Amino acid sequence: MLYYLFRYLDQLDIPGAGAFNYLSTRSAAAVITSLIIAMLIGKRIIKVLQRRQIGETIRDLDLEGQYQKQGTPSMGGLIIIASILVPVLLFARLDNVYIILMIITTVWIGLIGFVDDYIKIFRKNKEGLAGRFKIAGQVVLGLIVALTLYISDDVVVRVNVTAPAGVTVATVDVSGEHPGEELTPPSTAVNVKSTKTTIPFVKDNEFDYSWLVPFAKGKTKTLLGWLVFMAMVIFVVVAVSNGVNLTDGLDGLATGTSAVSGVTLGILAYVSGNIIYADYLNIMYIPYIGELVVFAAAFAGATVGFLWYNSYPAQVFMGDTGSLTLGGIIAVFAIVIRKELLIPILCGVFLVESLSVMLQVSWFKRTKRKYGEGRRIFLMAPLHHHYQRKGYAEPKIVTRFWIVAIILAVISVVTLKIR
Repeated sequence: MLYYLFRYLDQLDIPGAGAFNYLSTRSAAAVITSLIIAMLIGKRIIKVLQRRQIGETIRDLDLEGQYQKQGTPSMGGLIIIASILVPVLLFARLDNVYIILMIITTVWIGLIGFVDDYIKIFRKNKEGLAGRFKIAGQVVLGLIVALTLYISDDVVVRVNVTAPAGVTVATVDVSGEHPGEELTPPSTAVNVKSTKTTIPFVKDNEFDYSWLVPFAKGKTKTLLGWLVFMAMVIFVVVAVSNGVNLTDGLDGLATGTSAVSGVTLGILAYVSGNIIYADYLNIMYIPYIGELVVFAAAFAGATVGFLWYNSYPAQVFMGDTGSLTLGGIIAVFAIVIRKELLIPILCGVFLVESLSVMLQVSWFKRTKRKYGEGRRIFLMAPLHHHYQRKGYAEPKIVTRFWIVAIILAVISVVTLKIR
């Protein structure tokens, strides 16, 4: 909203109004605003939740320190959602298809988490929203994202073609960082609808989902490629949102690792949406995607601001309202910037946490059938509880997981150059 106001003021030659044309200015404003909102409303929301006795039910009471967490207010994800949406509505371009998708994702997946928490807390049902309904909601979100990317004319990627010797091609930078400025990269390009994505550690680091249907030809191949892409979108949304949900078991664990992922995705969005950096790094250039840097800034500010209250010992838990929202945002963000194949690296902490649960459950069931007694791989799953059982202090576990997340984030960024 403020973007359009300051753009109008700039047309009236008001000094300083033109600064809001730049992504850097609006991103800085978004991160500062989200931090302030999280800090200001966080304390008030916590008091309201405490008065209404909206507390988290702790099941793992035999773990050291869990008794003290009984009664800690939950549904703190509302703080995160508000701290993301308000700055985005204020500073982002609301006519940008990617911003619209991220707003829909935040509200949609946040609503699913809210219903889950509501059932657990107010209906006193520890199971919360039935798993099939939760998955169905995530699948629908995946369909919305995939269909939007397929239908919208604004969703294109730029296919680079080397310009003939001595020919200069002028291209308008639509990243928002240099509005209206004519740039002259050493190559020309064509905007096309495409199912291409980025694959790490490969020299020609583009992978096309239509390659998975080599038997098809022409328009049929294109359509089937989009169907494969749609299936991948649904899988990523469901997997990552539930992965963050499983990781949310220690104070600050999911919040901190999500913040690291959000900052990294913001960096990737910026270089993918800036024609100069995309050309220099020889990566896929996605017009209009740079606007997501504003969203990533708000996301980072919201998670860091929430961490003020969620760090050990937590004054509030995010609940499924927060964890599902964070996971859904990370998943959809990675998909729209065509970096979803980087998720196993970038979101390695969430992946390992999810795998630990799947391995534990499958091994327990298999050994129970075979030996009549279930056996376990880990002392407890998800993995962070395994280390709790081994006697590690909660802050030490969280800090080490953060360090691992930072290392994985660095590796994800490095994949832009190392192929």
